[in-house]
Amino acid sequence: MKLRVAGIIKESVVDGPGLRLVVFVQGCPHHCAGCHNAHTWDPAGGVETTVAEIMVMVRANPLLKGVTLSGGEPFGQAAALAALAGRVRGLGKDVITYTGYTWEDLWSRAGEDRGIRELLVSSDYLVDGPFQQERRNPDLPFRGSDNQRIIDVAASMDAGRVIPARWASV
Repeated sequence: MKLRVAGIIKESVVDGPGLRLVVFVQGCPHHCAGCHNAHTWDPAGGVETTVAEIMVMVRANPLLKGVTLSGGEPFGQAAALAALAGRVRGLGKDVITYTGYTWEDLWSRAGEDRGIRELLVSSDYLVDGPFQQERRNPDLPFRGSDNQRIIDVAASMDAGRVIPARWASV
């Protein structure tokens, strides 16, 4: 399955807890003021790769805690990223997905869009909401502005409401 990516970082400690491989997807409709990945906005930019090629990188590093899907907007390529996330989780690693959409918006669209639902279900944690420059807070772990939440996806689905990740301090 093919993906369009802006880049891949094979080892990061700033995009979620533990050592992570980070996939920056290409294409974003949000165009947040102050975005530090504005080069990812154009959906025709970046390079094409495959889920299989990314999985080679994941398998090459046994020290990885998981994979972070960032952007751009991951839900713009939801079906392919859901396939990647499922394979990553099959290796016992976790998946964090960043999105400019809110949990509520994605959840309302998940019934009609199979890719969105599968990416939500395949993500352990979701960092939701657009970056808001006026709410920027460099002291927050793993997010840029204080409107963004780090959500435990499975717990939120079970509860029918947003449940913050236990490791995410507010």
